[in-house]
Amino acid sequence: MSASLMPLSESQKVDGNGGDGGAREFVEGWTLAQTLGEGAYGEVKLLINRQTGEAVAMKMVDLKKHPDAMLSVRKEVCIQKLLQDKHILRYFGKRSHDDVEYLFLEYAAGGELFDRIEPDVGMAQHEAQRYFLQLLSGVQYLHQHGIAHRDLKPENLLLDEHDNIKISDFGMATMFRYKGKERLLDTRCGTLPYVAPEVLVKPYHAQPADIWSCGIILVTMLAGELAWDQPSTNCQEFKNWTDNERWSTQTPWSKLDTLAISLLRKVLATNPTYRLTLEKILEHKWCNMQFNENEHSHDLVDSAAALDIHSPKAKRSRQHSSKHRLTNHFVDDTISRNYCSQPMPSIPLDLTDVGLAADGANNNPAAAQEARLNFCFSQPALLDDLLVCTQMNQTQSASQNVFHRLVRRMTRFFVTTRWDDTIKRLVATIERLGFACKVGDGGVVTISTIDRRKLRLVFKAYIIEMDGKILVDFRLSKGCGLEFKRRFIKIKESLEDIVLRGPTTWPIAIATNAVP
Repeated sequence: MSASLMPLSESQKVDGNGGDGGAREFVEGWTLAQTLGEGAYGEVKLLINRQTGEAVAMKMVDLKKHPDAMLSVRKEVCIQKLLQDKHILRYFGKRSHDDVEYLFLEYAAGGELFDRIEPDVGMAQHEAQRYFLQLLSGVQYLHQHGIAHRDLKPENLLLDEHDNIKISDFGMATMFRYKGKERLLDTRCGTLPYVAPEVLVKPYHAQPADIWSCGIILVTMLAGELAWDQPSTNCQEFKNWTDNERWSTQTPWSKLDTLAISLLRKVLATNPTYRLTLEKILEHKWCNMQFNENEHSHDLVDSAAALDIHSPKAKRSRQHSSKHRLTNHFVDDTISRNYCSQPMPSIPLDLTDVGLAADGANNNPAAAQEARLNFCFSQPALLDDLLVCTQMNQTQSASQNVFHRLVRRMTRFFVTTRWDDTIKRLVATIERLGFACKVGDGGVVTISTIDRRKLRLVFKAYIIEMDGKILVDFRLSKGCGLEFKRRFIKIKESLEDIVLRGPTTWPIAIATNAVP
């Protein structure tokens, strides 16, 4: 690592206030603006280039605190190096310094998909169709390269500045095909409401399991709620679906039209042998229907071309995106310096060494299991077989300068009270609603509760002074995005008397996603 790219010592760093209102220099010319997320092994930070305005997400893994994380980092890096697609969050490189691994990833300025889903309502069909087709495009790219994601859900789908899907968080991804040879998977992993039923009984084929998760995501986008808590006969909602009894009169299905239902019955076929393939899904009438064609017509995906990564249209798109690559300040030590301006090189991998060749092929089963459990950057809630029911999400925010450029997010509002009064009022409201909370450095309020599935839900409220006003910015840390938004609505309604009303200035409009 060159001296100019070395993280500055503590004495060299610009002081911040501990919250998101301050910023400090990380390397020369790059400002460490704020924390985007946190996980089992460290944090995700936002870096902004002061001269160019470029932004990058930096994942930090402290190997002194977490020596067992090395295998996880190596596996994630090996997978991310293989991927270069417009619907996959891009990997720029890795650096090591003082036993800390720094992974540099694309910064998704559009926020998270779950933020676009209104609880118990969902979104318009034309919007859901657009996101769904983009998701399928990214998943097909993964499968063509022999990689299964294994934890697809709205919390792991980010959006770029043009509102396009970016699949993220490859902590549970694995390679199921290598040199033309495909293998069955035997690790139970994923997030229970989105996981395919065969994953619970194992072994299972990779591709149908990912396709099932895409189907559940579509249900969530259309209805604003999950289909079931888990795909097992212990769950009555799932049992109704599999027995074909009473499901059509119950939510979420009663909210959907017959065309969407006809697609979902085939995508969510409990027998993976009869489940639609990606190609068959694209042939379905719902995927080719023109919903509200006057809205977002320029962004609607041409379904046939979108999933053919070798089509001229797809190639032109990749060539266009390559013109906007990040500078090579953060290029991996092991990758050519031309990586950020040239196509992804073919990198030979020792798959067995990093645990990609087989889920259970290891001379030491206990060590293999431990490696799997510690692989994901977000700590699983249930350590038994990586069945996660709550997970860290890389909630993001940025601006046209270090302090003021924010991602699109619905879960924030301005208030009329002063900074310290805002914290007092917020804490009192949270406690009255029965949630636990703790005020940390910089006035960051961490809220903890249990959701309706009796799972832990954690989110944070950042109190930020900007343009002479106070912004209360809520971000999900762990748990279900829909459950988080339901809690946010309750808190906002309880603070209605101090939520800023009246004329909206341009900076406020940008910050609160209210741009006309």
